[in-house]
Amino acid sequence: MLAQRRILLNDVAVDCGRRHISGFCRVEVEGRVLQARQPVYLMLHKPRGCVSATTDSRNTTVLDLVDLPSKGQLHLAGRLDFNTTGLLLLTNDGNWSRRVTLPQQKIPKTYRVETRDEITAEYAEKFAAGIHFRYENLTTLPAELKLLSATTAEITIHEGRYHQIKRMFGFFQNEVIGLHRLSMGSIVLDESLGPGEYRHLTTMEAASVA
Repeated sequence: MLAQRRILLNDVAVDCGRRHISGFCRVEVEGRVLQARQPVYLMLHKPRGCVSATTDSRNTTVLDLVDLPSKGQLHLAGRLDFNTTGLLLLTNDGNWSRRVTLPQQKIPKTYRVETRDEITAEYAEKFAAGIHFRYENLTTLPAELKLLSATTAEITIHEGRYHQIKRMFGFFQNEVIGLHRLSMGSIVLDESLGPGEYRHLTTMEAASVA
């Protein structure tokens, strides 16, 4: 069949069996499509009280908010806590999501945080030096803190440990009462998206995850 050029790869006849076929190549044999899967990259404005999961028997999941025929193929590229809001990325491209979430990538993630008590300049100094988590016996990577008001700030971290931001503020016994993710790398939450809304990433946004 190869020799007779009866196999099409991305609409081009091929005669070599050594061609690499990815999960998103179109493969057609004598008019029969064997594979024609398209990559999907979404940004979603996660609302409060929604689970960062694809299935859950008790709660609304972020996937319940997506109305696409192929949504069953989607998975999350990073998660947010139940009451944390903001930017969430979904895709059917496993290699892409690994580049987003692998700790070695150290992709910066920026959040707006609201606390119960005042945030002082000491916080920025301590976050830049790293906070020691006794349970894991590790110190967080340097984080940047930008004060917005007495009890609100923007914080940028370069890892994603369990409840990391809440635990960092917990070092000062200051409770986080609101947390909203603004960006991951160069992908910034579209301000036109209301809670629960989503859109496809632009080609440039998707390609920014090298």
